[in-house]
Amino acid sequence: MTDSAKANDLLAQLPKGKGPAPVHLWNPDFCGDIDMRIARDGTWYYLGTPIGRKPMVKLFSNIIRRDGDDYFLITPVEKVGIKVDDAPFVAVSLEVEGDGENQLLRFTSNVEDLIEAGPAHPLRVVIDPDTQEPSPYVLVRNNLEALVHRNVFYQLVELAVTRRIDGESWLGVWSGGVFFPVGLEPRD
Repeated sequence: MTDSAKANDLLAQLPKGKGPAPVHLWNPDFCGDIDMRIARDGTWYYLGTPIGRKPMVKLFSNIIRRDGDDYFLITPVEKVGIKVDDAPFVAVSLEVEGDGENQLLRFTSNVEDLIEAGPAHPLRVVIDPDTQEPSPYVLVRNNLEALVHRNVFYQLVELAVTRRIDGESWLGVWSGGVFFPVGLEPRD
């Protein structure tokens, strides 16, 4: 079956309801990889060309699953592999409610998922060992994360407060009653 036929077949099988499909319940046979890729900036590509129709991207984003380090689009009857450069989603905006330990951070993803950072949706920051550049992530659902867009990360840094953890001063943000470290406090 060609990649184009596989993609059309997947579209025909997509659930008609709103929100993510229950892909964690489905275990269809693996049908191979298709030439679909999600770039680090959240752009979806099919056969090397960006998918310009946002409703189609949203549909596909509702049937993505991560198993280990591999990503798949899943329907009740088939499973196809796709490539994801970093994370399948990007947190593109931030709304802040309250302050201090009562603060709540609400992210919106590039596919309009709403994510409230807290115990069920933790924030984490990975520091590149070569460049020392931070890459912040927020858990969207199951084991699928959104890379926090750089502009949104700058907003988080503006909200950062200091807290001592294991004898070290960390900068971090509160959300949903949880303190999320974003980096060690710089020393003078």
